[in-house]
Amino acid sequence: MNVRNVLPRDAIPSVDDPTYEPVTDYDGDPDDEVVVVDGEPARAYPVRYLHYHEIVNATDSGGRPVAVTWCPLCGSAVVYERTVAAGDGDETRTLTFGVSGKLADDDLVMYDRETDSEWKQSRGVAIDGPLSGTQLTVVPAAMTTVERFRDANPDGELLAPPGGESEAASDTDDPEPIDYDAAPYERYFEMDGFGLAAHRGTGDGRDWDRDDGIDPKTVVLGLTVADDALGFPLPRVEANGSVAQTTVGDRDVVVFATPDGIHAFENPGFVFERTVEPGTFVADGTRWDGATGEGDDGRSLERLPSRRLFAFAWQDDHGADAFYENE
Repeated sequence: MNVRNVLPRDAIPSVDDPTYEPVTDYDGDPDDEVVVVDGEPARAYPVRYLHYHEIVNATDSGGRPVAVTWCPLCGSAVVYERTVAAGDGDETRTLTFGVSGKLADDDLVMYDRETDSEWKQSRGVAIDGPLSGTQLTVVPAAMTTVERFRDANPDGELLAPPGGESEAASDTDDPEPIDYDAAPYERYFEMDGFGLAAHRGTGDGRDWDRDDGIDPKTVVLGLTVADDALGFPLPRVEANGSVAQTTVGDRDVVVFATPDGIHAFENPGFVFERTVEPGTFVADGTRWDGATGEGDDGRSLERLPSRRLFAFAWQDDHGADAFYENE
């Protein structure tokens, strides 16, 4: 793992006191992507804002401390619990995360302000400091669009624009006022190269030697169960009738590719098939929404903790063989 310092600490400011607004007040494009944490109400975090902050230290609507994290270079959206074991016994502590200014294999390195430990964002593991080796718990979350979130959650809330200054708003390492209408990573997402060098234009980025149709910035949904990890490349799931059914560790899982994202649920033992309506599937005598896991008969599938990220970041963390293969 290559860890390097590229920015001053907190040059990209985390959001530590988030406020929310009704989803109907959102002033951006309805196709803007959001990271969704379920609850009453459900809350969504626009990637348009996360580009400039990368971490939101929040609580879900049930009061659980969570960190909504985003690494633009890795396309990595993961929500973690902010509570960790404090030592022997049942004692826990709640952490507050900031942006360290370091990258680990082009992935965001977070730090916690309580112990100054450093954490690799895509894995949620402390890689340096007093908590080294500690693993954060992944919270089930979805990545979808504002429009889809609003339709499914008319009473839902969105993160209000935090404002302030961020290095991501600047062409230098000095923070500048944020303009959320700008798109600082648009060119990066469209280019073939990946990693910091590609983003900054100082080179073509890193090499990629796969020849199996998985590109470095292929969207992957990663699942980990105990010591087992399996990443589901979006194109492979789409080519498999937009559904993948397999086992990860000791859990039967089903992964759906929908027009607005890729989603993973625990499979109760059903056999799912795609319908003619995109994003919907049939199993066990009812129709299921692949984005929400809700059945027309009132049943719901259990959403699994997952990581949405680019293929190169998943491979960095879990190796070249940790990808789902269509049968």
